[in-house]
Amino acid sequence: MTVITYRVLRHDGGWAYEANGTFSESFPTRAAARAAARRAACEQALPGKTVPIDYEDNEGKWHHEVAGGDDRPKTRVEG
Repeated sequence: MTVITYRVLRHDGGWAYEANGTFSESFPTRAAARAAARRAACEQALPGKTVPIDYEDNEGKWHHEVAGGDDRPKTRVEG
């Protein structure tokens, strides 16, 4: 199973969290950034709806799949 880590660190004159190379907005305190990281991590782990997905690949072939709403990553917050 995939694990996504949210790291709290200094960024852009304040504090932010980073996950997979993407930074959040800046927060004035480490505690505020950590709270926001916890919220984001919890939301990402929530199950969603099972939905059909149709897409065309680079060769022009169409694919029909089902994305399970329960296939969510594990998350953790560091820092």
